[in-house]
Amino acid sequence: MIHGRHPLPEDLHPMSATDWIGRSETAHDHLSHNLLKRIAATLGEEVPADGDAVPALWQWCFFQDPLPEVALGGDGHPARGGFLPPADNRNRMWAGGRVEFLQPLRAGEAATRVSTITQVEEKTGRTGSLLFVTVRYDYSQEGRLAIREEQDIVYREPTPPKPGSGDALARGEWTEAVEPTSTLLFRYSAVTFNGHRIHYDYPYVTGTEGYAGLVVHGPLIATLNLRAFCRAHPEATLRRFAYRGVRPLIAPQPFEVGGRITATGVAELWAGNTEGLAQTAQVHFE
Repeated sequence: MIHGRHPLPEDLHPMSATDWIGRSETAHDHLSHNLLKRIAATLGEEVPADGDAVPALWQWCFFQDPLPEVALGGDGHPARGGFLPPADNRNRMWAGGRVEFLQPLRAGEAATRVSTITQVEEKTGRTGSLLFVTVRYDYSQEGRLAIREEQDIVYREPTPPKPGSGDALARGEWTEAVEPTSTLLFRYSAVTFNGHRIHYDYPYVTGTEGYAGLVVHGPLIATLNLRAFCRAHPEATLRRFAYRGVRPLIAPQPFEVGGRITATGVAELWAGNTEGLAQTAQVHFE
């Protein structure tokens, strides 16, 4: 305690990670034609005209907080603390999430995202101590809720990633091949304003974090996976989408996304390569 000032609450009761539960913040953005053009160029898509529906999961490219570099950690992520609980000396991973589509976001219009931390849990796994954080995001336009989603974030102690294979890929009713070039990864980092160095800094990702090469973004894999479903089923209306990372995909090794219908209005999706499954997903549709 510093002499000469009254003790602050955290002096008397140090905050634990669970004290962040219930924290909320609101962000406003304009789903601008200019950024939509860049997203479309990155993904090889048509640019939605003003008033048209924004393609599924493109909301991840908006509502980014443009922090200066001095506010970033050594890995390129925002420094620990702030809205998310502090997890010093741990690597951050976007492990998965769930998305509910209520109505489309419209291009060229203002939108609001309300973020709320709903769960913080400490666990011990094979790689050491793990901190799991769940954040709920509510996206709305003109006061109407359009998308509600939850994202699962995991902070793990720095350990060299274990090269391993996942389960063999099933035979899909539809598949698409993906070549994750360094240009694709860099441009997706750019349109999402994601400074995480594992996606574009080869010396860092191989020398400091121990991966074999640049890591493909989990959200990019999910976006390509859901897009492949939509291409195979253009008449489907998306209702819910859930996805989970199994292991990282490393560029430039090709991978595929695909899936199959498992019940009326339900499909199983996956992504992976010759080494096996890397991401699983399920979509509910009408």
